[in-house]
Amino acid sequence: MSTMSTESHNSGPGAGEAPRNTDVSFEERDIQVGTIYGYLFALALSVVVSAVICVFILRFTLNFAASSDTAPPPSRAALGPNHHDLPPEPRLQGVPGHTEDPQQDLRDKVKSDTEANEKFEWIDRNSGVVQIPVEDAMKMIAEKGLPAGSAPPAEKKK
Repeated sequence: MSTMSTESHNSGPGAGEAPRNTDVSFEERDIQVGTIYGYLFALALSVVVSAVICVFILRFTLNFAASSDTAPPPSRAALGPNHHDLPPEPRLQGVPGHTEDPQQDLRDKVKSDTEANEKFEWIDRNSGVVQIPVEDAMKMIAEKGLPAGSAPPAEKKK
């Protein structure tokens, strides 16, 4: 019967050390933490310096804009009711100083157009040309059709 050994298997030379092979070499540390912290510090410092520069540029441009801006001219309403300067002609309907009502103008125009489309009137009594209401003219065209037009001119042969 065999007895179990209680001895450590790492009993060779350099016991407790990482195994070494003379043919293989590697860096002691792959990452140097000090270098990474240095780059992070430089990055943070550049962000802070950039923010401070931006604040100064913003203040400068705001002060420059405020000092070079001129106040806009007052509106006509701010000049008071006794101010009679009107914009040059032609003026739009409905602006202050315009005496006509644009809605009434439209109603008058529609009324005059409707009356013109619904009246009977001689245009030329000698040639027999008469103005008739549009509805009557449409009924006549629907019943009789349009008069035949003249034939188009013949093309010249070359």
